[in-house]
Amino acid sequence: MKINYFKQAWASMRQQPVVSTVSVIGTALAIFLIMIVVMILEIEIVPFAPESNRDRWLVQRFGSIKHKQWGENDSSNGPLGYNAIKAVFYEMKTPEAVTAFEVHPEIASLSVPGQPAFGTEKLGVDHGFFDVMDFTFISGKPFTKADFESAIPMAVLSESTARRLFGSTDVTGREFSINHAPYRVSGVVKDVSNLAKLAYANVWIPFTTTNTAKYSWCSYMGGLSAVILAKDPSDFPAIREEYNRLFAKLGDEAKASGWEFIMRDRPYTQEVSANTPWANSSPDMDRVHRSHFIIYLILLLVPAVNLSSMTHSRLQRRREEIGVRRAFGAKRSTIVTDIFIENLVITILAGIIGLILSVVFALIWGGTLFAPSYGSGALTSTGVGIGMLFHWSTFGWAMLFCFILNLLSAGIPSWQASRINIVNAISGKR
Repeated sequence: MKINYFKQAWASMRQQPVVSTVSVIGTALAIFLIMIVVMILEIEIVPFAPESNRDRWLVQRFGSIKHKQWGENDSSNGPLGYNAIKAVFYEMKTPEAVTAFEVHPEIASLSVPGQPAFGTEKLGVDHGFFDVMDFTFISGKPFTKADFESAIPMAVLSESTARRLFGSTDVTGREFSINHAPYRVSGVVKDVSNLAKLAYANVWIPFTTTNTAKYSWCSYMGGLSAVILAKDPSDFPAIREEYNRLFAKLGDEAKASGWEFIMRDRPYTQEVSANTPWANSSPDMDRVHRSHFIIYLILLLVPAVNLSSMTHSRLQRRREEIGVRRAFGAKRSTIVTDIFIENLVITILAGIIGLILSVVFALIWGGTLFAPSYGSGALTSTGVGIGMLFHWSTFGWAMLFCFILNLLSAGIPSWQASRINIVNAISGKR
């Protein structure tokens, strides 16, 4: 981009400070609003610790099943039982790792002798949970496969929970009580934001030490969700093939008891899972993408109409300049391009301001802005970090919206300016 574009943009802003200031503020607010929407949508999709591998996930939060005695459109939808988890997910060979865990954290009472008990979020998980999620261990380590299979009462604590219980994070091997049952600390990890919907809790224990492993109302449905971690996203087709084969085998067994699984295109990528909240319906990503497009279009069109009139006002004051350029042989396409790029410089400047404002706003008010619906009753506040909000894709979205906004607001005025009658423009006539 020629340096003259920056000089001309700056000169134009100085010559018409009021109009330029309003244009910059209007553009910044437009990008601010759009980026807030983008962040709300991306916070459930983009990777951040301890869910840093979301792009390699295949998620099954729920399953669906029906009985031959039920109506044709009747089904039961909810978490899977331990038997189904063992028959399908624990038998898979293609993925890098698999994990099963309770579908939601539960409030549990934690205590040590001589101190009052307090409540916090507890999640039953398996040993593979710490392979799929990338927790940062401050001390100790995860409980092992042997601990899980033998139902040894071990626990991983969050940093804040360890400090609240023991006044320290170096507490590996120490004992405490969960709902009056004795547990031993296996390790301590950094605190987890409840924006990490699948990883979030403050205490992680083997679900084999709870009733979750035994709970099942039809041998196949219970209280567990699962995540498959692929070595690479290119492995998804092979993983789905193995998944379908194992589920078909389990389905043959279930049919002997009158049950039939409804697959609904599971398991889902993280994007599909985040946009398919209901267990009794199949994903419809075309509808989701259409709704997102409409939202972005509305947020772009409204400010673009207002900014277009301001751009036109700035160009009207430069009629003589444009007329002189036309008189000296400047092509209309050159004038349109110059005006467009000059306006783009201003738009990008305002867009960067809007992006910074959106990040600052999200960091300050993120607890309210991004709090998941189930987290409204959480005992700990939502933690929002810059790593969750800002990715290069976020910057890319902001620049794309700046370009589109500039195209919508400067396109027609620049075209009209290039068609000004040379004589009238130079003489100052309208």
